[in-house]
Amino acid sequence: MIDKYRAGRWGRHVDDIMTEIARAAVICKVRLLDPGVIDAVLQNNDSVCGTKNPKAFEKLRQLLQMGFVVQGKAFEALGPAEADAMIAAVRDELRERIGDRLGGPAA
Repeated sequence: MIDKYRAGRWGRHVDDIMTEIARAAVICKVRLLDPGVIDAVLQNNDSVCGTKNPKAFEKLRQLLQMGFVVQGKAFEALGPAEADAMIAAVRDELRERIGDRLGGPAA
């Protein structure tokens, strides 16, 4: 079992990154959780944007790349089960704060 301090530190780190991803997605009006949208952003395809903002789109793309790196490191540090649970909790909290502006299936 992972200690609470380490899990909390990873949780804050993931929350910070996911909050910034959501913020950039809202600025660009990208429905990030709709099928295929994350892949499009990672491939630098800005056609998924509801509004053109090249700087915000590039920040979103870079944050997504960083998010995947951090996710991998969280899996290594916490183990897959605890990392998945932490990421799901952060995602649920973001959905509550931001609503359906990120797309995806209805809650």
